[in-house]
Amino acid sequence: MTRTDKAISSSRPIWVVLLSGCLVLCLAFGVRSSYGLFVKPISDELSWGREVLAFSLAIQNLLWGAAQPFAGMIADRYGAGRVLALSALVYAGGIILGVMDYSPIASHMGPGFFVGIGLSGTTFGVVLAVIGRSVSEDKRSLALGIATASASLGQFLIIPLGSSLLQSFGWQDALLILAGLLMLIVPAAYFLRGVSPTSDVSVDQGADMSMSAVLKEAARHRGYWLLIAGFFVCGFHLAFITVHFPSYAIDKGLAPEVGAWTLALVGLANIFGSYTAGALGGTYRKKYLLSGIYIARSVAILAFILVPASTVSFLAFGFVMGLLWLSTVPLTSGLVAQIFGPKYMGTLFGFVFFSHQVGSFIGVWLGGVLYDSTQSYDLVWWISIFLGVFAAVVHWPITDQPLRRFSQAT
Repeated sequence: MTRTDKAISSSRPIWVVLLSGCLVLCLAFGVRSSYGLFVKPISDELSWGREVLAFSLAIQNLLWGAAQPFAGMIADRYGAGRVLALSALVYAGGIILGVMDYSPIASHMGPGFFVGIGLSGTTFGVVLAVIGRSVSEDKRSLALGIATASASLGQFLIIPLGSSLLQSFGWQDALLILAGLLMLIVPAAYFLRGVSPTSDVSVDQGADMSMSAVLKEAARHRGYWLLIAGFFVCGFHLAFITVHFPSYAIDKGLAPEVGAWTLALVGLANIFGSYTAGALGGTYRKKYLLSGIYIARSVAILAFILVPASTVSFLAFGFVMGLLWLSTVPLTSGLVAQIFGPKYMGTLFGFVFFSHQVGSFIGVWLGGVLYDSTQSYDLVWWISIFLGVFAAVVHWPITDQPLRRFSQAT
């Protein structure tokens, strides 16, 4: 980072960085979360099985994760501003491509490939790293919780907007309007450029270590691999529910609005869930909080599929699941910064997030495949329960003490 960048970042109030990051996450996640509303109308109008668009969104999730470490590396080394602005343009372009060409190939390339690449540079891996570097250790977990909550605020605000646009204008115009909203990320990116670590980051936290040295250190750390394994489950849960839940509600004989409002309620509840998780992460051990969240998810899913389907049961599930939805993110990203230091947080969290997106790919794709073959989502719900228990188990033994090391030359 240049001396000019450091001067810019040191004169920028923390609240400006936090507010700008929250706006980016609100828009990026809100638009992305609304895609589940379009699975059934697009599939019905174009005479596709649900597997076609589900596979496009699975590609989106996989590319989002695969590109995330590289987006994090570029942002860690050169600053996040350019990465955010360019990624927003790619994101919007991918949506437009899927609207202008109605073929499955265009769907896989637009909403799939390009939106996935765009998401990698506008979401957690880049934004949380900037915020993590801008605050001191004692306030970092709370700041990450607030930023994560903003992603849920976007889900709460933009999913109902997307549903309203869909009903009023049809799926093509609705998606174009949502693509236009993403352009607000570009001015916000200006305030997230060139943020360097706070002055309280010591040599022992890896402030002077090279990126290659930190990556080698992470590769030898057992807890880092356990975080990677556990975050796979989070991706599976979130992607399956986000994409397939509106269709599941219709399959159960409920009005289309029920699925949309349930996902919106997930976003609203997660504002409190993410903030609370971030606040608790500053006091209690993050790995134990993560284990509790994953086991609670399994219990919530089990109760949901065992009770009769109704508007009340769907909304209740949305509220409970929302409290647990992205509450894993400030704790998982916070553990990465806690163990390895914040300097290369974007890079290290990027690899953890790739596992999340592999889980997302499988959750979205498997949901479509099993539905088309069995005309039911039941098996995927049971797989989700098992995976929640698995994640609760693997987080428990993570060694979460900060690494102590001396400066290494680049």
